[in-house]
Amino acid sequence: MSIATDDKASIDTLLAIMARLRDPDGGCPWDVEQTFATIAPYTIEEAYEVADAIDRKDLHGLRDELGDLLLQVVFHARMAEEQGAFDFHDVVAVISDKMVRRHPHVFADARVGDAAAQTVAWEEHKRRERDAAGHEDTSALAGIARGLPEWQRAVKLQHKAAKVGFDWPGPAPVIEKLHEEIDEVRAEFDAVAADPADAAARDRLEDEIGDLLFVCANIARHAKVDVGSALRRANNKFERRFRAMEGLAEGEGVSLASLPLDAQDAYWNKAKAAEKP
Repeated sequence: MSIATDDKASIDTLLAIMARLRDPDGGCPWDVEQTFATIAPYTIEEAYEVADAIDRKDLHGLRDELGDLLLQVVFHARMAEEQGAFDFHDVVAVISDKMVRRHPHVFADARVGDAAAQTVAWEEHKRRERDAAGHEDTSALAGIARGLPEWQRAVKLQHKAAKVGFDWPGPAPVIEKLHEEIDEVRAEFDAVAADPADAAARDRLEDEIGDLLFVCANIARHAKVDVGSALRRANNKFERRFRAMEGLAEGEGVSLASLPLDAQDAYWNKAKAAEKP
């Protein structure tokens, strides 16, 4: 079977390609053996690559990454179609219906004052949909997916709790809590150092580090800073400076790995200083 593609290929072309790849008779062995569970990590990875292209303001790359992400949707829909559950067109129908239903101020005669009011209305639509579906979870925290990256889930938990008034009044007490959590992490590090074989101490250390990260996410929320974006910037900064360190050392005929930490720090400071305007 030959499938022609061009710059104006339709979604039907992509659906046909995926069907061919998944065909047990002559398809791709790797594609054929995949399941929802094995493909899910790739789906998450592609979503992050979309975010990375946006962060780098790379529109050409964004086009390609959106295509890769679309392929993930097509892949999952094809596997569901093979099981008789639903197909790609059902996915499109469901999301189209949802968008119309949740935007009555656009597609009907409802009115909203601004984006903030729309966010409140959106959450209310979701709550009513959960009720209509017979979901029994009536908690203010209902509806937060457990498959989210944990930092993102932390922010959503905090945001939902804040909507019923359970929140710090501002960033100052959150920063105070951060210092408190750092002290508790330090204490558990000391406990582990005193007895490395103490499994309970290691559990407490993990618990306290989790509390510390949760508070960091809360600080970002109060600052209206996206945790993922902030961490991406930190990662990019570290990678950029570390690669610059390697380049500086190589330029002097030195292996970075052969140097003690204080000498490596000197290269780090040089790389950091070079970035200043």
